Amino acid sequence: MWTITAKHLLRSKVRLCSAHISANVQRNKTFPCVSQLHFSRGQHSAPVYDQAAQTETMIQHLEVLDAQRFVCVHWKDGGQSLYPYVWLRDNCQCPQCFLQSAKARKLPIEDLDVNTGLEKVNLYNGNKVSIIWPDEHQSEFDAEWLKKRCFSKEARVEMQEELFLPEHEYWGSALKIPTFSYKDVLNCDQTAYNWLCSLRKVGIVLLDGAPVKQGELVTLGKRIGYMRHTFYGYTWQVQDKVDANNVAYTSGKLSLHTDYPALQYPPGVQFLHCLKQSETGGESEVVDGFHVCNKLREQNPEAFRILTSTQIDFTDTGIDFCDFSLQSKQRIIELDQNGELLRINFNNATRDSVLNIPAEKVQPFYSSLKEFVSLMNSPENTFCFKMKPGQVVTFDNWRILHGRRSYQSGAEVSRHLEGSYLDWDVVMSRLRALNAKLQPPN
Repeated sequence: MWTITAKHLLRSKVRLCSAHISANVQRNKTFPCVSQLHFSRGQHSAPVYDQAAQTETMIQHLEVLDAQRFVCVHWKDGGQSLYPYVWLRDNCQCPQCFLQSAKARKLPIEDLDVNTGLEKVNLYNGNKVSIIWPDEHQSEFDAEWLKKRCFSKEARVEMQEELFLPEHEYWGSALKIPTFSYKDVLNCDQTAYNWLCSLRKVGIVLLDGAPVKQGELVTLGKRIGYMRHTFYGYTWQVQDKVDANNVAYTSGKLSLHTDYPALQYPPGVQFLHCLKQSETGGESEVVDGFHVCNKLREQNPEAFRILTSTQIDFTDTGIDFCDFSLQSKQRIIELDQNGELLRINFNNATRDSVLNIPAEKVQPFYSSLKEFVSLMNSPENTFCFKMKPGQVVTFDNWRILHGRRSYQSGAEVSRHLEGSYLDWDVVMSRLRALNAKLQPPN
């Protein structure tokens, strides 16, 4: 997926990154291998670099817009890109300014001249831009590196999609759960990559053929990076327990919920490994929460507004890995800075009786929440399946609400799932690393 995106990005026409800037154009002499420009910092014309025809070149010529403080790259495919002086200086890739082994900037912002000018610009073979700054420091930029970082809206959107994979495939009761071999996920990079891409896009993936033994999720977690340690441990056992410290550790019905909204930063991804399944009952229920949120926004904008603006208290108290007393404030529907769906925070069991809102807003809040939950439980939005021993369900805990039908408990454990968490930062890190590893060399 990312390989295709990257290739498309390099092929696509990157348009002019801002409104047309009129300027007087002066042409310099064309050099066989390099075109140069010398100009005074007070000059306001826009000299253009011509490049001799090269079959492999990406850049046709460079244009310096000194009054606007841009270097304009004219690509051979006909597109244009504007690069501010200050950004070019800040992102110098030389060893003095950038640590390649860590892919980290060394240049302190304190040493950055935000009003820097240019002394000289060279274009080499249509693929490398060299800049000499007023303090005689030299920076070099590859054409491919520059093009991927163009400031046009289209290029910025494509880069963000490549980095974060924001595309979602919404679903309801007709879901076809993507399924992969557990063994192949552990041993094949391509399968592991496909699994995580599907997890990101669909929100839920089933892995088949895992050994039916406790502790296997640790192996799966290490395939990605590391697991999230919580007050319930690195892994936790979902089974009927005496004096249960969590409603999941009973045999009763679990209503649809996301895990751990009592944490200020709830885990992003959850694994559940089926070790033993009850003969009757115990079916899993899942809902695409983002799909339901979109329906709520269409059908009742006011309810959507209330749930995205009202902070609700969540609490979780008990003893497990250690004793704990958690308290958090969450919006049940969390939006990002662009107003897009980011996370659902809802667990009715841990929703606190403390409600820090004015009394007159209580009834509208409950009415909004009830409509949201009714949409979740609608048969057209709910998918039901029964896990088998050796299956691992992996899902997006920020997006997918999950529940369980009741089952018959007995003298012995009749149903046993082992669970664990990971953060999305860790999962996305592995996704990007696998993508880089699987991409063919240029």
